[in-house]
Amino acid sequence: MYQHPGYYGSPGYYGRPTPRSPGGYRRGRSGGLLAGALGGVAVVLLLLAAMWILEILDFALLLGLDRYGIVAGDPEGLLGVPLAPFLHAGFGHLMANSLPLLVLGIMAAIRGVGRFVAASAIIVLVSGVGVWLTTPPHYITVGASGLVFGYFGYVVARGFFDRHSLDIALGVVVAVLYYSLLWGVLPSQPGISWQGHLFGLIGGVLAAWMLRRRTFAHGDY
Repeated sequence: MYQHPGYYGSPGYYGRPTPRSPGGYRRGRSGGLLAGALGGVAVVLLLLAAMWILEILDFALLLGLDRYGIVAGDPEGLLGVPLAPFLHAGFGHLMANSLPLLVLGIMAAIRGVGRFVAASAIIVLVSGVGVWLTTPPHYITVGASGLVFGYFGYVVARGFFDRHSLDIALGVVVAVLYYSLLWGVLPSQPGISWQGHLFGLIGGVLAAWMLRRRTFAHGDY
């Protein structure tokens, strides 16, 4: 996430039997997992497409969309909480977020699109409000890195809370591949919203806890 001074114009599933096919056989877990994975890929690609379309329009038409980001300390700036993840401070910023968002987003969405959408909403809310509360007044924050850190925290924590073999495996893989992201929650270079990273991570862990599966029913995957 990027931030800059606030001047406008600048850059429960509980044991229901699994459905049977007409031939009387239960649909396999692999089919449900594949459907969840494909749905997750589709949703993440739609999110990325929206971000790229907005950035192209902003650049080509000089729309100055950054002003719709999170304006710290301004009550009206809270309107930017759901918008900020779709806005970026240039194509370099967007490209830096796109690959980790794609990879981590798909891993977060593989267990079901509905659960993924709920987790994304929690992450955006926690990250955005945290940025609004802790960033110096009148700074504008934009970018999807809060989601990136949120999906990282969500996938890793989901394995801990759900204790499902697939979730644990994904959590370990993400922790090994992206552990260096954790340095981003510390204040580093000016203009980088470490607050968005920190509260995105917190939001991801909170989402994993709130959306955890309390029982593992037959047919759950």
